[in-house]
Amino acid sequence: MTDWGLVFLGVIALATLVMALIQVAVFVVTARLAKQAQQAVSKAQETLTTAQQTMTSVREEIRPLIASANGIAEEASRAATLATAQVHKVDRLVSDLTARVDETSALVQQAIITPAREGLAIMAAVRATLGAIRAGADWRRRTSRSEEEDPLFIG
Repeated sequence: MTDWGLVFLGVIALATLVMALIQVAVFVVTARLAKQAQQAVSKAQETLTTAQQTMTSVREEIRPLIASANGIAEEASRAATLATAQVHKVDRLVSDLTARVDETSALVQQAIITPAREGLAIMAAVRATLGAIRAGADWRRRTSRSEEEDPLFIG
């Protein structure tokens, strides 16, 4: 059971790692865009017309990137949620399977092993009884032979 826990923990860790990498990429892209915007603003200070055009273009470039970054983050969150749900389903499946295997082994023990032990005990009792009967018969033979031989003995 501990091995499954490690597998599930690994899946969760992998999903968290993917989300972290996506967020780092978003931050890097945002930082680059911010740097570009800052350079554009410093150049825009030279002339008012150039500044207005640069700010408009920067805004147009940032909006789709931020929108796509938000979309990526939302998809990563959904994927992590789905992965967690699947991990819970697999955990329930393994738990149910373990319980059924335990029930089946208990039924097998009750239905087969216990009667077999009782049968072996009965067979042992029958063997012991037959052995006792044979021992009694052998003892009678020895006793009757020794009585017959005694009168014939000269000594």
